[in-house]
Amino acid sequence: MSLSISSAAFANGGSIPERYTCDGADVSPPLEWSGVPPNAQSLVLIVEVPDAPDPTAPKTTWIHWILYNIPPSVHELGEDAARHGLPPGALDGVNDWMRTGYGGPCPPVGSHRYFHRLYALSALLPDLRGPRKSTLVQAMRGKVLAEAALLGLYAR
Repeated sequence: MSLSISSAAFANGGSIPERYTCDGADVSPPLEWSGVPPNAQSLVLIVEVPDAPDPTAPKTTWIHWILYNIPPSVHELGEDAARHGLPPGALDGVNDWMRTGYGGPCPPVGSHRYFHRLYALSALLPDLRGPRKSTLVQAMRGKVLAEAALLGLYAR
């Protein structure tokens, strides 16, 4: 069984409901996963959009949420997990709004693709003290056992 990630709030390739965006309550959607390799020591979640700022002329990948050191025994994050308590041991990274926690879709123009990427790692990472994505990816090098992605779309 391979690693997979899904949401009860939207289908893979489907529209993200407004509730989970800056136009709504701006809370994180419920996420669940399965197929975590038995030798995984931790999980990493990165939510990002490669279409910023304009999908017809993208210039950057915008980071919406970073969580790492999620225990491999955890198989879901409930809605609004950033505010209602993360799994024990899970640590936040810094998103591109320069804060920890979830920041929902808020595209300035057009329809954007939001990837919820889950990685199973062969190690527990050290406390990276609120890392940006580049620091986290460097720490993950050589430790990724499996990865999965859930794609959501949103346009204002």
